[in-house]
Amino acid sequence: MGKQKQPRRLADNEARAKLRMIRISPIKLNLVAQLIRGKKVDVALADLEFSHKRISGDVKKVLESAIANAENNHNLDIDNLIVSEAYVGKNFVMKRFRARARGRGAQILKPFSELTIVVKEVSEEEAA
Repeated sequence: MGKQKQPRRLADNEARAKLRMIRISPIKLNLVAQLIRGKKVDVALADLEFSHKRISGDVKKVLESAIANAENNHNLDIDNLIVSEAYVGKNFVMKRFRARARGRGAQILKPFSELTIVVKEVSEEEAA
């Protein structure tokens, strides 16, 4: 019997990597995700290497993981990979309180995010 094999959600020329529970707001993370969308992976890695944003190191790790998944799990050529999708989702929000004047309290929200990067192999004509 055994487990039924699920159909693959991605195309045969795509690979994905996902990072959950990133301690940054989705709006700030999306600024870095916009930086790499649609670019070739070597250009995207260079952009993340020299970005001044704090979260760009974590985004670079996810991109490198997606590249490794493409190479090792799906036998794709890493020279022809582009970042086809990079999207950000909300995760949970930690709620904290800060003491204020006259016995009041102010709410502090500490949001978490998740990042998904999909790389796609394209032919050399399409990449140019």
